[in-house]
Amino acid sequence: MSDPNAILLFLCYFGVSILLFAAFLAAHTLVTHIHEWDLIRAGNTAAALSLGGAMIGFALPLASAVNHSAGLADMVVTAVVASAVQLLCFVAMRLLRRDASAALVRGDMAEGILLAAVSVVLGMLNAACLG
Repeated sequence: MSDPNAILLFLCYFGVSILLFAAFLAAHTLVTHIHEWDLIRAGNTAAALSLGGAMIGFALPLASAVNHSAGLADMVVTAVVASAVQLLCFVAMRLLRRDASAALVRGDMAEGILLAAVSVVLGMLNAACLG
C-alpha cells in the first residue's frame, strides 16, 4: 500500500466505516430502550454480550459493503440499508421476546446469549445477501 491514493482511499473507507458503526450503535441503543452502557459499567455481562453480538452483527454486513461496493457513496448506501435491516431484525426479535430488555437488565445470560447469537446470524445472512 505504498501508493498515496491507496492510503487515502483506505483512510476514507475506514473513517466512514467508523462513523457508520458509531451511528449504528447509537441507533441500536435507542431501539433497545435500556441503557446498555450503564448496565455494562455496572458489570452486567448479559447486556455486554447482547451489545457485542449486535456490534458483530452489524460489522459483518458493513465489511461486506466495503468489500463489494462500487465506490464510497455506494458503500454508505449499502451500509445504511444493512443497518436498517439489523435494527428491524432486533425490533422483530423484541416483539417475539417481549421481556428481552427486562431480562437483560436483570442480567439474564440466556437472553444475552440468544440476542447476541441472533444478531450475529442475521448479520451473516445480511452480509451474504449484500455480496
